[in-house]
Order: sequence, then C-alpha cells, then structure tokens
Amino acid sequence: MPDPSPTIRERRIAIELRRLREQTGLTLDQAAERLSWSRATLGRMETAIRRIKPVELQRLLNVYMVDGRRRDDLVELARGAHERGWWDRYTDTLPAAYATYIALEAEARSLRCYDALVVHGLLQTEDYAREVIRAGLMQLAPDSEVERRVEVRLNRQILLTERKPPLDLWCVIDENVLRRMIGGPSVMQTQYAHLVELAELPNVTIQVLPHEVGAHPGAAGPFAILQFPERYMPDVGYIEALSSALYLEDDADVHAYSLVFNRLVAEAIGIDESAAVLRRLAAERP
Repeated sequence: MPDPSPTIRERRIAIELRRLREQTGLTLDQAAERLSWSRATLGRMETAIRRIKPVELQRLLNVYMVDGRRRDDLVELARGAHERGWWDRYTDTLPAAYATYIALEAEARSLRCYDALVVHGLLQTEDYAREVIRAGLMQLAPDSEVERRVEVRLNRQILLTERKPPLDLWCVIDENVLRRMIGGPSVMQTQYAHLVELAELPNVTIQVLPHEVGAHPGAAGPFAILQFPERYMPDVGYIEALSSALYLEDDADVHAYSLVFNRLVAEAIGIDESAAVLRRLAAERP
C-alpha cells in the first residue's frame, strides 16, 4: 500500500535532506551508493513520496555529517511528523493549496505579510471573513460550505492567542484595505475594533501603509513570509492566486521578498501611529 500524502513536516524534512546532500557535494547516485540504497529509494525520500524511518534519518545525517543543533532540530521535527492537523477534517471543503498553507502557518514561528486587498485571515472578524469568503466563491457555493470555510478561518486564529508560544505576526496593511467597504459600515467598524484589540497583543504588530506613499515595492500584490522554529529550516514565501498558490523555497527568492517587506515597514507609518489610525476608524459611527 502506498504511503498517504505527506504532511508538511514530512515535506520540510525531505526538502532539508536534499539541501544537505547538495551542500555535501554528493549526487543522488553517490549518496545512495554510500547508504547501500537504490537511487529510486533515496529520490522518493527527498520528494516526500516515501516516509523516512527514524533509523534511516540517522543514517542520512551520518552520511551528510550533520551534528549538533542542526541534527537535533531535524530529529525533533521528525517526531510525530506523520501526525495530521485539525484542518484535515475539512479536506472536502478546502482547496489543496489552501490546506497546505494552513499547515505551514500552523508550524511557523513567525509570519510577516503585506496585505493589499483584504485584512489578513488571522485578523478577520467572523462577519468580515464571511463576506470575503462568500465573494471569493462568487456566490456559487451553498451557505453550508461558506460557513465551513468561516469555521476554518476562525480556527486558524488560535495561533495568535492560544498556542504556546503564539505565532509572532507582523502585518503591513495597505490603507486601501481599511477603506474598502466589506459587509457594510457596521461590519467594518467591528473589524476596526478587532484590529485595535489584536494590535495590543505582544506578538502582533500592525502597520498601515498610507496612500501618500505612492508607488512602492509591494505594488505587485500581497505576500507572506513564514519562518519556522527550527534554526536551520529555510523560510518559505507564499503568494496566493485566484485558483492556486506559489510557494517560494529558493533562498534568493525569499530574500528578495524579505527586502520588499523591510522596505514596506520603513515606508509605512509607525506602530503607535498605525494604532491611532485604527482607533479613530473604530470610533467613527457606522
């Protein structure tokens, strides 16, 4: 029987093992020969098609001469790597790309994002989320599917308040997002008040990018950068499209988006001033 579809942890381990082999200067054939494995077996491990057993992981780390903290991180990551997340029970509703993102988000230590269209899903109120989801499905989905998607979005938000340690979120929000009327004035006022509350959390940073900035490096669209708790695991970039998603795993690509994010942080108004803007919006009458 073939292995079930890999979890995000299994994918991350496979990617890191391939990186380690390449850093060691070994081809797939050379590494497989040292391990007395077939090339196909090692190839399936590096693409997460085949699950890696603990003893196999130890042998790989020996061949790649990995020790110290890096080895400890990989061994720790492998523990329970096959376990499924809460989102798996929604697989009949969620697109595969979205489910993959949720899994990455759940594993992340920090998330930096630029939002140019709508408030980030982790910061949305229930009513705001419902309007965004219904519009995204173009009114074609039954109410039951919309409500399941809303439930998923709200479940994601426990990362900010209930997980130990919580997700460290730094969000740059374009002023257009705050001015776009979604669900009507009452929904927006509640959303503004929610942003004010979240901005007071020690693990949440919100900055507003004002219209006056004009052209800026984030004009191409929203994106996110996820960083993981394991010291040697690479960051992952995420760009969402209408019916798919792009994951950036190449170091140069992720670094480029990190530079864009840093520029947006510099051009956005300060944290305290952004909080004041949100408070003023929340105080306006709907």
